[in-house]
Amino acid sequence: MNSASHPPSAGATQLARNLALLWTLLIAYASLHPVGELRDSGGELFGFLTAPWPRYWTRFDVIANALGYLPLGFLLVSALTPRLRRSGAFVAAVLLSTALSVSMEVLQHFLPTRVPSNLDVSTNALGGAAGALLGVRWGRLLGQGGSLARWRSRRIVRGHAGEIALLLLLLWWLAQIDPDTPLFGLGDLRGLFGLEAPVDFTERRYRAVEIGACICAMVSVGVIGWHSMRARSLWLLGSTFVVALAVKAGSGAVLVPDGGAWLWLTPGALAGLAGGAVALRVALWLPLPLRFAAAALALLAGVALVNLAPENPYPSAVSEAWKAGHFFNFSGLTRLTSALWPYFALPYLMALQLKEIRGRHPAHDHR
Repeated sequence: MNSASHPPSAGATQLARNLALLWTLLIAYASLHPVGELRDSGGELFGFLTAPWPRYWTRFDVIANALGYLPLGFLLVSALTPRLRRSGAFVAAVLLSTALSVSMEVLQHFLPTRVPSNLDVSTNALGGAAGALLGVRWGRLLGQGGSLARWRSRRIVRGHAGEIALLLLLLWWLAQIDPDTPLFGLGDLRGLFGLEAPVDFTERRYRAVEIGACICAMVSVGVIGWHSMRARSLWLLGSTFVVALAVKAGSGAVLVPDGGAWLWLTPGALAGLAGGAVALRVALWLPLPLRFAAAALALLAGVALVNLAPENPYPSAVSEAWKAGHFFNFSGLTRLTSALWPYFALPYLMALQLKEIRGRHPAHDHR
């Protein structure tokens, strides 16, 4: 019996569907950043599709455009397979990826800072097709009975709370790519509103912010992660921070090949990691109400510290590379994620606390 004959399971495709939606939103933001004054640039709306091949392009552009759409193709096949045969899911994933790319290029027609390109559409479609092929082969990992789906059912809380937890985790990892923020420091709104740093730079001040922001992040993220797990594990919780450090090191290596992977490894960051590990362990020993209160205060304190931090003049070369050229759109995406993440995490933390309270008093749920 083929997959199309089975009734679709909402639970089996929910993770893949949510991840596909999230990735689509990230692509849209990266494609349209920065959104300024809209105006018609003239010419035919779809004229770029039949325009001559761009004279100037780089290998990085081609690879980046393809890689950006590869996860989308994979996730779309995973989400569509319960309703369609694998061949149909592949075709649908390629068509949807291509349609998204064409839509983004059409919208760029109205942005003075962007230029629609048939090369972008071609490479995006190629990336979507490659991801769809991978989805045909390995997409069942996210589907019903797949190893990732089984792991999610065994380890992560059920329902929408578990889905939101995984999405928040992926976004937190994405935010670590930004090389300008202190380690694990999130919630800096100054860039979004054009605000200046409130205090001048001194090494002592910046180190204090590094330590405090890292400790606050480890407590808040750690408590969120701990209560998002069904089968709780300190090793699994610790691995979320290890992955975040790997992302931070990888972004530095790409931006500054000669030793850039270790730019984050400052005395303040090391002290923050050590202090954060101790603080998180203490927080997990606290009674439940105090634990959630500590996590919420840590989340808010981390935001305050990052917004009060002086501008660090030392990684200026990294900042220039990050804000220019090929990295410009991606830098805007990661900056937005970094700035807004705590404001999505706080209501989720409150929802987790309510879930824990109800779990301890199940009789109230059936009255």
